[in-house]
Amino acid sequence: MTLFIDIGALDDIPRQGARLVRTAQGCVAVFRTMDDRVFALDDRCPHKGGPLSEGIVHGSSVTCPLHNWVFDLNTGAAQGADQGRVRTHPVRVDQGRVLIDASLIRSRNAA
Repeated sequence: MTLFIDIGALDDIPRQGARLVRTAQGCVAVFRTMDDRVFALDDRCPHKGGPLSEGIVHGSSVTCPLHNWVFDLNTGAAQGADQGRVRTHPVRVDQGRVLIDASLIRSRNAA
């Protein structure tokens, strides 16, 4: 069973935008689509390390701001001729609050 932790209000993330969450396992980009769906991906494009949290959200995809690689927010897979994948993370919305997988917050060195 996945435990979730509250990281803020849905309204704090603009539609078709993102917010950056710093975790024990690295930075995670939390995206909000125009229809209020929320997704969480590692914030680093596998191509050149671009910050996906600064990318353009369109439909259920995000375009890397550096070299225009497009990633599916559902799967993290690069679309088109590009190859690569970004790790996705469990995230949900409950009563207007965004909740993310609590294991991301735990220290990498925890026993």
